[in-house]
Amino acid sequence: MRISVAADENVGVAPELVAELAARGHETVLHGALSDTERDDWAWASAAAATDVAHGRADQAIVCCWTGTGASIAANKVAGIRAALCGDATTAAGARKWNDANVLALSLRLTSSAALREILDAWFGTNPSTDPVDQANVAHLGEIG
Repeated sequence: MRISVAADENVGVAPELVAELAARGHETVLHGALSDTERDDWAWASAAAATDVAHGRADQAIVCCWTGTGASIAANKVAGIRAALCGDATTAAGARKWNDANVLALSLRLTSSAALREILDAWFGTNPSTDPVDQANVAHLGEIG
């Protein structure tokens, strides 16, 4: 799977995230502080990663900033993106299952190495729901904005 990854700082779990994705066999596209050529501010980096997903250049994205909040807000401004800020595996699984989230947002401050692996296991191990009610809710998101 091709994953676009953005961070506004190369601290916390940011370098570990890139290594973990590679170890899991994913191809990564790097943005922000993870790239030598791009602006590293959270709004720009997260929008770039989300745009990769929206335009089909990546299957999913993972965006990071100190709290994860700004990264998720920026990603959600891109049409077709459903970014979810996840601090634990249960939230990540729910975001994939019920919300068909296509962008994972993480906090560089709060996400530990152990939590990162658990979140990624849940994120990549959970498929979107086939329940018509869940699908109708996801479809309605596209109608809202």
